[in-house]
Amino acid sequence: QVQLVESGGGLVQPGGSLRLSCAASGFTFSRYFMRWYRQAPGKEREFVARINSFGGITSYADSVKGRFTISRDNTQNTVFLQMNRLKPEDTAVYYCNAVPEWASSANYWGQGTQVTVSS
Repeated sequence: QVQLVESGGGLVQPGGSLRLSCAASGFTFSRYFMRWYRQAPGKEREFVARINSFGGITSYADSVKGRFTISRDNTQNTVFLQMNRLKPEDTAVYYCNAVPEWASSANYWGQGTQVTVSS
């Protein structure tokens, strides 16, 4: 079955870094666009970053541009989110999301990993 398993979250001080991973299984990872979203307490889930199926095209929310980097390893079926210069407002549960590169109703989500930025 389809699985997306996030890891790498934790508690970090402002200005610090974390690297999130999302390990995928149960589908052809190399043919899926991958995205990261986040949801802070009391707020709606919001888009963070996306990467196309072969990794050559990325885009970011304005709030993280220049600080976060999304990447993927199609040999390991894993997508990453490198987060630098973290701010308290980056505190949220981070989710990875997979959608196929062709038109489809398929839309897969992981269970999320908590990131807390606090001194």
